[in-house]
Amino acid sequence: MVFWFREDAGIPLYSFDVRGKPLVEGRHWSAPQVFGPRAYFRTGREPATLILKDIRRHDQGTYRCRVDFRNTPTRSFRYNLSVIVPPEYPAVFDKWGKQLNTTIGPHDEGDEVTLTCRVVGGKPEPAVRWLVNGIVVDEEFEHNAGDVIENRLKWRAVTRKDLNSIFSCQASNTQLSEARETSVVLHLYLRPLVVNIISKPSKLIADHRYEVTCETGGSRPPAVITWYKGNRLLRKVREESGDQANITTSTLSFIPSTEDDGKTITCRAENPNVTGLYVATHWNLSVVYPPIVSLRLGSTLNSSDIKEGDDVYFECHIRANPQWRKLSWIHNGELMSHNMSARLILINQSLVLQKVTRSNSGIYSCLASNNQGETLSNEYHLRVKYSPTCRNDRVMIVGASRAESLDIQCQVDADPPARSFKWKFNNSGETFDVGSERFSSNGTFSVLRYTPIADLDYGTLSCWAENNIAVQGVPCLFQVVAAGKPYPVRNCTLGNETTSSLVIWCIPGSDGGVKQVFVLELYVGGATTPRFNVTATETPYFVLTDLEMDVPLKVSIFSVNSKGRSAPVNMEEITLKDPQKRTGEGADVGTPPLLGIIGGAAITFLLIIVIFVSKMRMSNHNSPAMQCKKPTPPTFNAKQQVKDADERDPDIIPAKFEPRTQAEGPAPYTQGKCSWSDSSQTFRGGGDTREGIELNGLAIKEKLMAGSLPESCV
Repeated sequence: MVFWFREDAGIPLYSFDVRGKPLVEGRHWSAPQVFGPRAYFRTGREPATLILKDIRRHDQGTYRCRVDFRNTPTRSFRYNLSVIVPPEYPAVFDKWGKQLNTTIGPHDEGDEVTLTCRVVGGKPEPAVRWLVNGIVVDEEFEHNAGDVIENRLKWRAVTRKDLNSIFSCQASNTQLSEARETSVVLHLYLRPLVVNIISKPSKLIADHRYEVTCETGGSRPPAVITWYKGNRLLRKVREESGDQANITTSTLSFIPSTEDDGKTITCRAENPNVTGLYVATHWNLSVVYPPIVSLRLGSTLNSSDIKEGDDVYFECHIRANPQWRKLSWIHNGELMSHNMSARLILINQSLVLQKVTRSNSGIYSCLASNNQGETLSNEYHLRVKYSPTCRNDRVMIVGASRAESLDIQCQVDADPPARSFKWKFNNSGETFDVGSERFSSNGTFSVLRYTPIADLDYGTLSCWAENNIAVQGVPCLFQVVAAGKPYPVRNCTLGNETTSSLVIWCIPGSDGGVKQVFVLELYVGGATTPRFNVTATETPYFVLTDLEMDVPLKVSIFSVNSKGRSAPVNMEEITLKDPQKRTGEGADVGTPPLLGIIGGAAITFLLIIVIFVSKMRMSNHNSPAMQCKKPTPPTFNAKQQVKDADERDPDIIPAKFEPRTQAEGPAPYTQGKCSWSDSSQTFRGGGDTREGIELNGLAIKEKLMAGSLPESCV
């Protein structure tokens, strides 16, 4: 029989009875108010043991085991049971008293971390200590109110290496069981450590798109990357975060402009949770582009006050990367070159024009180039003001009949336009001003209404204009002569002859002072009536088509003006033949015209000398009744080679003052002979507007203005 007692109590709290039974059939009894089902006496092993489950604090004490035998004395054993009460799990608090469950922070680098570990209960009294990453760092604890024990840890100036450190608080009062432990992990805000722009080109081409990447690492949480050009934030970026080493990348897409050359691109990485701390890298841009060119007039010049004789300079402002290597200057579409004799000087990026004339007016530009291309500047229109000059610097022959009113136009070139005109008349006897009521004017021309009545009304009219620059230096001259019938054409030539067509051209004769036209009549066979006629208004040039072969043709050409018609010039026995029948003619075509041209040139040269000597002799006489030859008609320049072989006797051409066809305006007018009488002149309204033909040469103007030679006899 086995009995268990507590202390010195006389009543057992557990019994095991095997009286009269086998050991395995023994009867167990446990006092319900003490152990109840928590106790069990195990006899299957040596020694026999009372096993207590779910031991409790009040189970602590001294227990006595008494064994009664049937034939031997009773034996007793004493056991002291000490019950250890473990403490509660530690609770961790920050310096503000907030309980921490799993993490500390986040804290900034350099912060001081203060942690308090609080443990309640435990018997015997537990020991409370701090471990960091498994290493004991603080074992000093203190009692608080009641059965509360605390251990306060101060971790000064946390650094990057403390990130994710495990701070553990352990409470233990026995080695029979593991210590009670609570752990928290330190979280930190970390600034980025490095930032780099990768794959950046050394040179950028303007107006091309580029993508560059900026990479940063070391930040926690991942850094925010911003891009700047100068001080301006760039927004077209694409950002990515990596998992390793807190790597963050950002890709910038941008199109550099010419203005970006020399500017700085900045990539800045920062942790927004770390105030004021960031890292940045800079990239100085080198943008290559064709020259940017701007043309300006010299800064010391007034563009509205440039006149002939002034010095002018232009400045070509160039911005280019790489540096420009060639600079060209352009005037009215033509390249300019350095020419000291023409007073055109090129210096660095300047164009100097010395003593400019009206020919320097026009559009200027400069062209600069480098290895990226070439650029033409803006156009600058240079206006060079000048005093009036005759639009045509030759003496104009105007033909008029007596009592015929005509309007004579004096046209000048001037900038600014002329503000006034004056006219003078000169004949062999006198020179006088023409009243302003006789003519009307605007900025470019003046029109004089003139009516010759008597012989003395034929002479020279002079016209001057004046603008804000100066008075016209050399007047415009008009020789008023008596109008008459035109002179016949001459030197008519056949050309471009085919089986059905031919071309005829002639040199016009004097127009008699009135505009003339040219008429060609074609006669077929021996007919006396023309088959058709053709009129040419400017020059005697005729193209005849749809003609018959092997039929004799006759051509009659004459000039016509308002005074009548000239004598005809006839070309007879013209027959268009089959080309096979004319094969032998080709060798003789070129020589006769060539001989005619050479002979005409020789005769012309001799006549120039004769006329010049005659004029010089005539200049020594001042007779109002002098007679003079008619001026020669305009010379016609054929557009194709002369092939006619029948020209044997060309007219004699006076060559001292050889007139030329006018470039514009109505056809010229001349007279045959001129004479002077003592009749007075008269101005009347009404009539034609005439400009006359041109006589070339300043010598004739000097003679006319000198008064020693009658102006009408030129």
